[in-house]
Amino acid sequence: MGHIQSESHTWHKGSEEFARLVEEKTNGSVKVDIYPSSTLGSDRDLLEGMQIGSVDFALVAGVMSNFYEPYAILELPYLFEDQDHLEAFLYGEEGQKLKDETLEATGIRGLEFWLRGPRELTSNVKVETPEDLRGLKIRVPNIEASVKGWQAMGANPTPMNFGEVYSSLQTGVIDAQENPLSFSTNARIHEVQDYLVMTDHVFGYVQLLTSEKMFEKLTAEEQQAVEEAATEATEYQNELVLEEDEVAKQSFLDEGVEIVEVDTEPFMELVQPVHDELADKYGRELYDSIIDLK
Repeated sequence: MGHIQSESHTWHKGSEEFARLVEEKTNGSVKVDIYPSSTLGSDRDLLEGMQIGSVDFALVAGVMSNFYEPYAILELPYLFEDQDHLEAFLYGEEGQKLKDETLEATGIRGLEFWLRGPRELTSNVKVETPEDLRGLKIRVPNIEASVKGWQAMGANPTPMNFGEVYSSLQTGVIDAQENPLSFSTNARIHEVQDYLVMTDHVFGYVQLLTSEKMFEKLTAEEQQAVEEAATEATEYQNELVLEEDEVAKQSFLDEGVEIVEVDTEPFMELVQPVHDELADKYGRELYDSIIDLK
């Protein structure tokens, strides 16, 4: 089982709980070894590995859209209005439908969705309105919805590997970045930024996945045990995320970073054309089903 985060991250703690539960529920017939910190490669490497059967389990987030395009819609800024809206989708009929479609299209089985803290903006420029974003050089993941969303809000988005972000902020190559608070604090971003802007622009997820090639080799009892372990580990990990976000926010305060609360409505209005563009491009039905849950 692979993931890209460190051993101190909630993904790893959740992975350890999943592994423990799988071994317990299968009486030791299935054991899960965990490889953190991109040991088995990038998100893309993990997904490709599951398709060919060289990777059994993985935790993967936004890169899913490169393997099944409708996931691109889930990365739209201000698609979900809050955590409850996200959960209503992930853990309802539409979330299950997306997992079923993913399995058919990719040969990768979605076991569960795990919650992440909302993505927040950190910056060396105080941002209170969209006007403050004009020309702001902000690191974003190389995801179409993220790039186009920040462009629509007036910023100058710069795709960059996350490992380069700290030094790029330190040297002024970029002015800002955006991530869940736990990601930012684990990377010590609070040491090189002056402002934490509570934009809540993406309520996101990470998916616990398994290779269908591997899953089909398990007995029916083992398959059921893996699915039960995934459900229980999800509850464990989701609780950790809520706790970790509070700790992460305090880390910013302790470092002297100013926390800026913003009215998100003006930001939302600016990204609506991007919503319409990507909904038409990648799946209007999925987009509308999410909006209908508000």
